[in-house]
Amino acid sequence: MTLFANLRPATLFPELADASALRREVATTIDMVIVRELNGDVYFGEKGHRRTASGRREGYDVMSYDEDEVARIARVGFETARARAGGKGGKLCSVDKANVLETSQLWRDVVIEVSAEYPDVALSHMYVDNAAMQLVRDPGQFDVIVTGNLFGDILSDQASMCAGSIGMLPSASLDDQGKGLYEPIHGSAPDIAGQGKANPLATILSAAMMLRYSLDQADVADRIEAAVAKALAGGARSADLGGAMSTSAMGDAVIAAL
Repeated sequence: MTLFANLRPATLFPELADASALRREVATTIDMVIVRELNGDVYFGEKGHRRTASGRREGYDVMSYDEDEVARIARVGFETARARAGGKGGKLCSVDKANVLETSQLWRDVVIEVSAEYPDVALSHMYVDNAAMQLVRDPGQFDVIVTGNLFGDILSDQASMCAGSIGMLPSASLDDQGKGLYEPIHGSAPDIAGQGKANPLATILSAAMMLRYSLDQADVADRIEAAVAKALAGGARSADLGGAMSTSAMGDAVIAAL
């Protein structure tokens, strides 16, 4: 489907500060978007199993990016930062492991080159291990993070628990024309299928992202997001948020608020 840019916003609804794994005063600063590249990295590189010369089993996965792949996701990161700042400015943190990985060194070089097209956006760089630490130490420092497939997979799940629950984070996977696939970051949760336990809010918020990014209906997206906030403010809580409401009851609470 040529979808290469995964946008994962992580924002703490104030009503869920106590559900975060972080202290309230730290958790309430969370308001970021993680831009994850989807078509490269170890997920799509050469991989397999083999025997070494000594006969030992060995598994391998090749991490690779070419400069065009890095440049196009970097531009999504810069554009996202600029849009969040109201059309000019913003902050973009590029996360890599350039002190160890040649792939990451190329990533950093290309991001710096692309940054010349966005002089109004403040660019910084951070190694992924430090970024993981900073997400729990001082998440408020981040506005937009752009990173590769593997690092983005890990960091966005970490951010979800900082924001209260993995059941709260929507996502958009986009091509370069605005076409998208929208889904919660937690996937389909087959282990609890049919039990009425799943938190539907990330799915509902994914629909809001669809309206915002692909259908150009930001006003309707705002209404849906406001309805989710109103339902939470009214005490609606599924099991993952420390409550006892079923999936359908949580959905009904949002519909009532809408």
